[in-house]
Amino acid sequence: MSDLKINGPRGILRRGYSAEVGDYAIAGGWSLGGETLIVGDAEGSIYAFDGKSGATTWTRREVHEGGVLAVAMHPSGTAFATAGQDGRVLIWNAAEGQVSKVIDVGGGWVENVAWSPDGQWLSLSCSRQVRAYGADGAEIWRSEDHPSTVSAIAWSSLGELATACYGRVSFFDAPTGELRQKLEWQGSMVSMVLSSNGDIVACGSQDNTVHFWRRSTEQDSMMSGYPVKPSALAFDDSGALLATGGGEAVTVWSFHGSGPEDTTPGVLEFHAQPVTTLSFAPGAMLLASGGRDGNVVVWSLQKDGTGGPLGAAVVADSVAELYWRPDGRSLAALDARGGVTVWRVGRSKDRIERARAGFRRTWLRQLAGLRN
Repeated sequence: MSDLKINGPRGILRRGYSAEVGDYAIAGGWSLGGETLIVGDAEGSIYAFDGKSGATTWTRREVHEGGVLAVAMHPSGTAFATAGQDGRVLIWNAAEGQVSKVIDVGGGWVENVAWSPDGQWLSLSCSRQVRAYGADGAEIWRSEDHPSTVSAIAWSSLGELATACYGRVSFFDAPTGELRQKLEWQGSMVSMVLSSNGDIVACGSQDNTVHFWRRSTEQDSMMSGYPVKPSALAFDDSGALLATGGGEAVTVWSFHGSGPEDTTPGVLEFHAQPVTTLSFAPGAMLLASGGRDGNVVVWSLQKDGTGGPLGAAVVADSVAELYWRPDGRSLAALDARGGVTVWRVGRSKDRIERARAGFRRTWLRQLAGLRN
C-alpha cells in the first residue's frame, strides 16, 4: 500500500482531458483508430468523445432501459455493440452514433457481449445461455443452458467462443456452436481471460483463487492467497504475463520457461484499496491498474513479472475500466462517479527513464522516513 500523495498526473502520464456522463461510467472503448472514445453509463446512455480534445461528438440518452451492462468495440473500429438490462443488444455506427441493428433477446439482462477477433461473429450471454450472431446481427446458434449464470465470455484466436460459469469453462465452435472442449473444476468462476495463442485460460474464482488450464494438455493449476475474489485479470499481448487483482496488490505471474508453477510472482504495491481493473498496453510491457481508491498506476514490467511504477494519477471515485488507445499513446479511465479521464502517455525512452528514476527517489524518501 502506498502513502504517495498524487495531486496530478505524474511520470509518463501527462494531462489530457476530463469529461462526465450522466451516471456510473460502466464500459466503453476506443473506436475509429482512437479518434473517438465511446462510453456507456448506468442510466443507459451512450456518449462519444473526441479522442484528442474530449469534446462531445454525439450523445444518445437512455437507449437501454435500466442501464448499460457491457460495450464491445468491433475490431475494425467503425462499429460497436452495447448490451443492457432491457434484454437488448444494439449494434452502432461509431462515427454517426446511429443504431444499425437491434437484437432483442426476449427477456433478462444481457450481461456480456463480445466480437470475435476477425469481426465476423458477435456473441452475448443472457442468464445461462450464450448466443452467436453474424456481423449483420443475424442469429447463427444458441447454446443449451449452462449449469449456472454465464459470468464471462471471450473469443479465442482459434475461432472459438469460451464461456465461464460455475464448475466449468466451455469452448464452442464459432460457425456451428458445437462444444469442442470442457474444462471442469468445482468452483464459481467470476472472471476469465485467454492468452493470445488461445492455449491458456485463466479464471478468478469466488473462493479467492485464480485457476488456469493449459488447453493443449488440459493440465490445471491454482494460485491462492488472494484477500478478495480476483475479478480483474489481464494477459499481455505475448501471453507470457498474467496480471491478477484480488487485493490491494497486483500479482503478475510469468509463463516464461517452466512458470508459473513453482515460481515467485511479481507483486506490485501502490493501491490503498483493492484493484478493480487491469489493462496491458498494446505491444509493450506496460500495465495499467485501477483501484477502488481512485488511483490509476502504469507499471513497467520485466519477463519474470516484477516491475515498478512509471506513472500515476487519481480520479474522483472507484475506477471501473481502463482503456489504452490502439497506438498506446493515451490511457482512458472510467469511474463510478461518471467521470471520464484521458491522459497522454509519454513513451519515449528518455521520459520512461526519468519517470522510473523519479518514482524510485520517492520510494527511497518514504523508506527513509519510515526508518527514522
